[in-house]
Amino acid sequence: MRAKRIAVIMGGWSPERDVSLVSGRAACKALEKLGHKVKTVDARRNLADQLLNLFPSEMPDIVFNALHGEWGEDGCVQGLLEVMGLPYTHSGVLASALAMDKQRAKQALAAAGLPVPGGYLIRSPEEFAGLDIEAPYVVKPNASGSSVNIFIIREGDNRRVTDLIKDPAAFAEGVLVEPYIPGRELTVAVMGDRSLAVTEIIAHTDFYDYEAKYAAGGSSHIVPADLPAEITQACLDLALKAHQTLGCRGLSRTDFRFNESLGINGLFILELNTQPGLTPTSLAPEQAASLGISFEEMVDWMIGDASCRR
Repeated sequence: MRAKRIAVIMGGWSPERDVSLVSGRAACKALEKLGHKVKTVDARRNLADQLLNLFPSEMPDIVFNALHGEWGEDGCVQGLLEVMGLPYTHSGVLASALAMDKQRAKQALAAAGLPVPGGYLIRSPEEFAGLDIEAPYVVKPNASGSSVNIFIIREGDNRRVTDLIKDPAAFAEGVLVEPYIPGRELTVAVMGDRSLAVTEIIAHTDFYDYEAKYAAGGSSHIVPADLPAEITQACLDLALKAHQTLGCRGLSRTDFRFNESLGINGLFILELNTQPGLTPTSLAPEQAASLGISFEEMVDWMIGDASCRR
């Protein structure tokens, strides 16, 4: 493949900015090793101007999207890149927007026959008071990632939803209240039409929160997970079907909870991430490496997969 002009967009202004910067730097380093002409863009609201002025008198051939969270992962930046006619990595507008909206993604997955937890979407603290749900349960924003502002309410915990979700704007997007599923944390990355592996995540904190995901020593990853063969295969099959159901392309990662006491019926999809992290503690590169796919090879595949509707 000839050397290409590649813009790596990262950073941005979502709560996941710091993670995005690490992902972007890792992608940039890999792309430079592959011989491409790479420039990084710390995304601002004038992103179109940033991209237009990045390479002297030329547009980027490809945009490597290393943004995480709101604006960069929810279809907004994808729409801008479509309008500009710039091929970009990861999923397109619809899949990105759908996956970021956890409640609508759950509805789409459930309609396709995939197992998802029940629960409620509330848009005010007052709605929470009327819910018929017993502890333990989970409270989390409907549209964010990296386990930001996720809380487990256990029996005897008297915290109110306003003690947990302090930003009133979060209620405009909706807050999910779901039954807590006891058991094991599993995840599967998908590259195109191929599920990679099943990883079990053992958090060294109360649960797999932001610190467990990104802090050194915050969690242990077992890949491949030590599971019955039918559970491993079910995870691989469900992750690929979830990727296809939401219309994803490129790299994605589907997260599961597995209640062993229920057997195959205890496997639930929690959510699908269309922009998995590329940090030193990230799961998708680790799964690829377990199959003999180096980080550079994975990044090379991602830019080869980049596209837009032009």
